Amino acid sequence: MPTTESATAPAVARLQQVRGGQEALVRRLTLFAPVVLVLFVVAAYYAAPGLGLRGPALLVTVSTALFVVAVLGRNATTARSPAHLGFVGVLVATSVALMCVQPAGPGPAGMLLAVLCVARLLPVRVGVPVLVVGFVGLEVFETVTGQQYVTILVLGSLAALYGLMYLAHRLVAANRQAERLLAELHESRLAQAQAAGLAERQRLAREMHDVLAHSLSGLMLQLEGARMLVEGDPADPRLRATVERAHHLCRTGLDEARRAIGTLRDDDLPGPERLPALAEAFGRDHGVACDYVETGTPQELGSQARLAVYRVAQEALTNVARHAAPDRVEMRLDWTGRGRVRLTVEDVGSGNAGGSGAAGGGGYGLTGMRERAELLGGTLDAGPTGHGFRVTLEVPVGAEVAA
Repeated sequence: MPTTESATAPAVARLQQVRGGQEALVRRLTLFAPVVLVLFVVAAYYAAPGLGLRGPALLVTVSTALFVVAVLGRNATTARSPAHLGFVGVLVATSVALMCVQPAGPGPAGMLLAVLCVARLLPVRVGVPVLVVGFVGLEVFETVTGQQYVTILVLGSLAALYGLMYLAHRLVAANRQAERLLAELHESRLAQAQAAGLAERQRLAREMHDVLAHSLSGLMLQLEGARMLVEGDPADPRLRATVERAHHLCRTGLDEARRAIGTLRDDDLPGPERLPALAEAFGRDHGVACDYVETGTPQELGSQARLAVYRVAQEALTNVARHAAPDRVEMRLDWTGRGRVRLTVEDVGSGNAGGSGAAGGGGYGLTGMRERAELLGGTLDAGPTGHGFRVTLEVPVGAEVAA
């Protein structure tokens, strides 16, 4: 399972790229927008100075005022940055200036309104041809009326204004994309946190099951033996030995539980080096010989691979004690030399299909062993052999469970 940082790295990289593009656009708008709009006002004034407060000019003045109000109302609720607000402020100031120098008729203020609407509502591949057609028509009109010198200045300003509006549109789109990426990043981190919590709960369940099941099952068998001895002959000398074994199981079980708590912090993880002692303790506590054999050259195991080998061996022996009555148990650890380690636990002579692989009443035995193997990229096979039951675990040497 990847870590939170690695899983969200692509989203973070995309967000940084978008933010970089935004900063570049802001620099361009900050540099060119005031200059272009001031030139446009100057061009409008020299084209036909006069106040647009009567006649046809009043209609253009009112239309421009309504447009200014609409721009202010929309951007007051959608603006996301000081640069955006600054650009809108410059645009509004220019519109007010145009109303003061508005010539009679639909002059520069009307053209400003048209350019802004085209840039905002139409994609580039449509807006550019529309404006080119409009500019050509205006050029023809001004040629007929003999005012070409004004037309050149006005058209140049309008073209530059359209370019600025295109940059502003890209800035808004970049803001929206950044917001989407932030939302994706938040959802990804939330999902990672939930997955990590679930994995930790499953790990806790496996650890506590393996520790408690092993200790309590042995304790139960010893106490059952003590009960039978008391019923048969309270003076039987074997009674004391049975009680002492039960006491020993309680003490070792408590030690195992404490070590399991430390395991959650990866402190002093049990591993293959404890398998001989585990086999010896099983033979001593259950009266069944457990032969341990190790072949190959030992290798350094990852912390979770170490733990898996030990816990699977422990759980397999627990199930032998619960569900089988074997003549002996064989435990074998093979260092294959192919970057993997194989553990085999087999009860011999029980003739019981339950044996070392049977799950306990809660169903966590075999399931828990298989989960451990799969989390490490390994395998677990369990099944009857005709004269008993065999559990085989194989995991990569360096396997770890990602946090």
